[in-house]
Amino acid sequence: MSRLPLVVALCATPFLAFAQETPAPEELPNDPSQTAPDAAAPESPMTLERLDEIVRTLDPEAQSNGGMWQLTINDLQILIITDPVNDRMRALTPVRGTDDLNVTELTRMMQANFDTALDARYAIARDTVWATFIHPLSPLEKDQLISGLGQVVNLAQSYGTLYSGGAMSFGGGDSGELQRALIDELLKKGEEI
Repeated sequence: MSRLPLVVALCATPFLAFAQETPAPEELPNDPSQTAPDAAAPESPMTLERLDEIVRTLDPEAQSNGGMWQLTINDLQILIITDPVNDRMRALTPVRGTDDLNVTELTRMMQANFDTALDARYAIARDTVWATFIHPLSPLEKDQLISGLGQVVNLAQSYGTLYSGGAMSFGGGDSGELQRALIDELLKKGEEI
């Protein structure tokens, strides 16, 4: 007898309560008058100029060559790299080297990627552990970018402790407490943009 159905059942059990609380698509309001009264219209596509405006609001001393930015948030250097041709962007900061990374730390990063890293992620490249936020460029909205940058900083700064992007927890995973203060602070800075 195959163990796969049992494994699927055991793994899915913690998520059943979460799924039961989420309304089915047919239960969600279709009538625009039933949505939040202050729902904002979708933003214009993200451009390099708009991204530059947002970055410079967060860090007036940010450096740029027009397609890449280096800025500082909470004393961490963040690099934003864009590829407008392929409609991509990524924000990243180094967390640590991989030379003495052990299985326990790697497992904990993967657990966090599942439930507490959320829009940001831990990644490994060039013998370095990175905190990253990767998103298509044109549909990226201001608050998504700001929140993503805050999550990158939180992931880097909470490495070895909470392993949290700080926004919230998906639930059903293995992670504990969170930090939200940095993201709220950055979003407040971006309100006037």
